[in-house]
Amino acid sequence: LIHKLSTLSVPVIAALDGVALGGGLELALACDIRVGTASTKLGLVETKLAIIPGAGGTQRLSRTIGASLAKELIFTGRILDGLEAYRLGILNHLIESRKEINEDGAFVKSLEIAREILPQGPIAIRAAKKAINAGFEVDLNSGLMIEDLCYTQVIPTKDRLEGLRAFKEKRLPKFLGE
Repeated sequence: LIHKLSTLSVPVIAALDGVALGGGLELALACDIRVGTASTKLGLVETKLAIIPGAGGTQRLSRTIGASLAKELIFTGRILDGLEAYRLGILNHLIESRKEINEDGAFVKSLEIAREILPQGPIAIRAAKKAINAGFEVDLNSGLMIEDLCYTQVIPTKDRLEGLRAFKEKRLPKFLGE
């Protein structure tokens, strides 16, 4: 289930407001973008139970923050607050103000990000996600070839032509996903 979430063709945003330990953090790590609050608590604590993260946590955390930091956090089972998680790069955005936190700040910020993504070309968004995800798992030259293949898939689209027309006419494009 968590792997399927990470392979969705659309961007997935996690709004973390509270505690995400073990599988909760593994679920969040499968998302493309993570937003949390200063009071968010995150950790892969499985080693405290004599097990290891078993839903992708060892792989996704190390790819997110680097192997050495991931090892330390998993080996110790340390629980991070939102600020620490943001500083390490686990969270893309941190909601710190008390007012925003009280008003579902992580959720509101997640919706703002979604609204920024929504007007972009949907085929281009899918292709970019595919290029990033597939390219991350291979060497740079192979990643560049993957990017080139994804790029060639967006060139013949009607959306690309609409984007160029809209730019030339100084107006917002109306993408149809074609």
